[in-house]
Amino acid sequence: MEAFMRSSERTLEADVDRPGPPFHVVLGNEACDVDSMVSALAFSYFLFKTAHGDTVPLPLLNIRRSELVLRSDNVFLLRQVGLSPELLLFRDQVDLRALRRAGRLRLTLVDHNVLPSSDCDLEDAVVEVIDHHHQERESNPTCPVTVETVGSCATLVTERILQKAPEILDQQLAQLLYGAMVLDCVNMDPAAGKVTPKDSQYAEALERRFPTLPPRGALFQSLQNAKFDVSDLNTEQMLLKDMKAVSGSLNVAISVLYITLEEFFKRADLEAELCSFCQKFGFDLLILMTISFTESREPIRELAVFSQSSTCREQVSQYLEQSCSPALDLCPTSTPLPHVSAYHQGNRLASRKKLLPLVKACLREQHGGGALGPGEEESDVPPTPMNSLVEGCPLNEGLPQISVQDLQEKVSKLEAADL
Repeated sequence: MEAFMRSSERTLEADVDRPGPPFHVVLGNEACDVDSMVSALAFSYFLFKTAHGDTVPLPLLNIRRSELVLRSDNVFLLRQVGLSPELLLFRDQVDLRALRRAGRLRLTLVDHNVLPSSDCDLEDAVVEVIDHHHQERESNPTCPVTVETVGSCATLVTERILQKAPEILDQQLAQLLYGAMVLDCVNMDPAAGKVTPKDSQYAEALERRFPTLPPRGALFQSLQNAKFDVSDLNTEQMLLKDMKAVSGSLNVAISVLYITLEEFFKRADLEAELCSFCQKFGFDLLILMTISFTESREPIRELAVFSQSSTCREQVSQYLEQSCSPALDLCPTSTPLPHVSAYHQGNRLASRKKLLPLVKACLREQHGGGALGPGEEESDVPPTPMNSLVEGCPLNEGLPQISVQDLQEKVSKLEAADL
């Protein structure tokens, strides 16, 4: 795998501006979570080992190189299998449009099945799709589409490899695929509502072929710990790590933090940094949602609203305080920052996925009660890690009869997967 990644980078640097064979780019989604990254790496390696030299396979991560630090679980898994993150290729390193204009672009989409509107001009270069989300792509006889709602796209890539070229699997590749499957399928736990029989089938197939793979539980926990580790991030990176943006009468960012508000408020020059962040990305208001745990592993949720405009801050804060569907059960708490309203959130099940409709409704109300107009939809910029762990989880529907340890795991998954 390392030799393939090095050769891909060298070929791209030396050959992109000269006539030559097409580049077969395997492109993950814009969130670039572990599943998306692994699927792109593994499937491009499969093409490299099975193609006949008519194209140059190229795995491409659909983020800028500078954003990789936000995907701490991606970096952890790469290092665990002995691959340097420096070997990766990123979207800001490859001019896909130039390749398309030169007639040298073939695209395979993994972990998504339609291109975003910003990439619609690349549509005619798509030659294959492998994905595990709801199918939005229309059928096309010239573009094979494999879409199956399993827990992990890596499951479908593993299936292809085992069916077509099992000999290319080694410990390193198997551990990449296995890590993505275990993480996306919540440790293969049926109670989480994510794993399917096919996920279990191919996870077990990898375990049989490579008995020295890390134990599921230990691997899942280490990836989880890495995902929520923000110790090396500055304030801007921490806010961007798990952020969604909504536009309407205001431009609002909602960032999930994996530390307490008390700890976050201790950061030096924090108010100036929050102000700079909003100015840099064009936000009028910033909502912070935190998830942390007591010593007895009970979840704690907090919420804070920042805006230099006291009117904006008070309007949004009041709306959230009075919300009934769902009720957030907000209790004001003290804050050292004059432009921040802070709360303890009594409803610990109200994740960002529950908050987003409230914020949109608030923006509509301020806009005069009408529907959001063009350009006032939820924004995906900047991209944020995602997977689809939330929808089927028992915690999403109400408090299940589970242990505190299970509750911690599911609340953490809920927070990480709010896209």
